[in-house]
Amino acid sequence: MTIDVSLNIRQLIDTNTNEFVTVFSLFSTVGTIDSEEVENFQKLAAEWWNPCGPLKPLHSMNKLRIPLVRDGLINEGCIASVHVRTSTPLKGMSVLDVGCGGGILSEPLARLGAVVTGLDATSNALDVARKHAKDNNLAINYMCSSVEEFSQNNIGKFDAVVASEVVDHFGFTEHVTEKASFIAACSKCLKPSGSIFITTLNDTFLAHFLGVWMAENMLSLVPRGTHQSEKFVKPHQLQRILEDNGLRTKLMHGMIYNFVTNNWSWSSNRSINYAMHAVKNADL
Repeated sequence: MTIDVSLNIRQLIDTNTNEFVTVFSLFSTVGTIDSEEVENFQKLAAEWWNPCGPLKPLHSMNKLRIPLVRDGLINEGCIASVHVRTSTPLKGMSVLDVGCGGGILSEPLARLGAVVTGLDATSNALDVARKHAKDNNLAINYMCSSVEEFSQNNIGKFDAVVASEVVDHFGFTEHVTEKASFIAACSKCLKPSGSIFITTLNDTFLAHFLGVWMAENMLSLVPRGTHQSEKFVKPHQLQRILEDNGLRTKLMHGMIYNFVTNNWSWSSNRSINYAMHAVKNADL
């Protein structure tokens, strides 16, 4: 039995494109690690599981992130039909959550049946993640590592890699991009035909204005220095990096955040935040 759930995401698009929003990210850094950013996130250890605290956009973003991963894997035929309509549709699927922080995304993925490994460079956040998972009887393997280091001994082991609000923390150097190194490592961890799911900020005036100036300087929604706007990336640039690493883009959606209602919605407008799903070539 084949079940097409693609409309679960697509039917929500285009309904909120004219909404005025403030969008930002405040998440843990991995990959080519920036020690200054890690230090900033260490200070937030006590706030990870406060749904009304400075990380509340992460909590509410799960409304979009969980269906993105679940439906993407179902549509790729990775999930047995017997599991699709159960409470654990990801049963047995190996998922790597890169930049997992305190486990805000790792835990709901585990509850859906996934075998989750969480990577992060922030040791304090991982301490919080481990304790919270233990308190909730969830078996999640948390590791303090960059994905580049982790990938060396974990080639082709995962059905899916999730990198949510992480890519925008890596910048471009003159000849080689840190983003390319990061994506290459993520791809290395994937099985052939495995999926990568990414959410990040676009490199536009609107994203810089709302995500940095408004969120940090004017409204103080997040600490100053949370974002380094020169590291934002345009969708076509990210798509090219994915393709260079044998990853074919399947879906690309805009995301909008209403800071008044703390609500995320899908949109056809990608000018601020966007999400991508790409699949690794079967012969890699």
